[in-house]
Amino acid sequence: MPMSRFLAVFGLIFSLLVPRMAAALSKAELVELLKAVDERQRNQGDWRSLVYMEQKEKDKVDVAYEALVFRRSLDQKFIILFTKPKASQGQGYLRIDRNLWFYDPSVGKWERRTERERIGGTNSRRSDFDESRLAEEYEPEDLGQEKLGAYTAQVMKLTGKPNIDLAFPVIKLWVDKETKNVLKRQEFALSGRLLRTSYYPRWKKTYSESKKADAWYPEEMRFYDEVEKANSTLILVKSVDMKPLEANLFTKAWLESKSR
Repeated sequence: MPMSRFLAVFGLIFSLLVPRMAAALSKAELVELLKAVDERQRNQGDWRSLVYMEQKEKDKVDVAYEALVFRRSLDQKFIILFTKPKASQGQGYLRIDRNLWFYDPSVGKWERRTERERIGGTNSRRSDFDESRLAEEYEPEDLGQEKLGAYTAQVMKLTGKPNIDLAFPVIKLWVDKETKNVLKRQEFALSGRLLRTSYYPRWKKTYSESKKADAWYPEEMRFYDEVEKANSTLILVKSVDMKPLEANLFTKAWLESKSR
């Protein structure tokens, strides 16, 4: 067999037997992918949802919560108001001017909290309920592609931009190549210690009048504490309404009125 034909046949066999490595994405391409992830979830208007939360902790009885979540895209305002159980009823979080506040009606007092605050004592954070702003808050680095079950995921390392209060300064992110939905996150301290692993097994779309297009949201989220291994949180988004909210809703006075 002539050498040229042998090399051609060998090259064909090699290409069939050895998987091709996906070309690394540039920084600009990764930023565009993050923007697509963000845009897919953005509804560009007001948002109201009812969420169910279930907290499991070692040597403790499981606790179930229900809460109303309100947010406004225009000025990034945000509220969580707990409605169940009775012990947490009326407690709430308010984010205005990039400050996160917690209100407890039993003491009638507001306290400023950081983005690392565990919402209601669960393993969730404020950012888990809010619009995605990954491209705005993080710098991406390519970590290649991986199979995650039936999905092919683009994997990247995200490092928080300076002077932004973030729940987690470093994130390893798995994004479905086809849908641009987040499949998995691992969140780290600056020291490199793994703090939490999150999974997003179900996504749902709904039409946004303000966006004039579909908006996607994670219908189910599962958070696993990597420090206290037995602790986990399940969040289910039970319903979503994107009609405009009353103008004065995102205020301390409004939340206090719902706590009486």
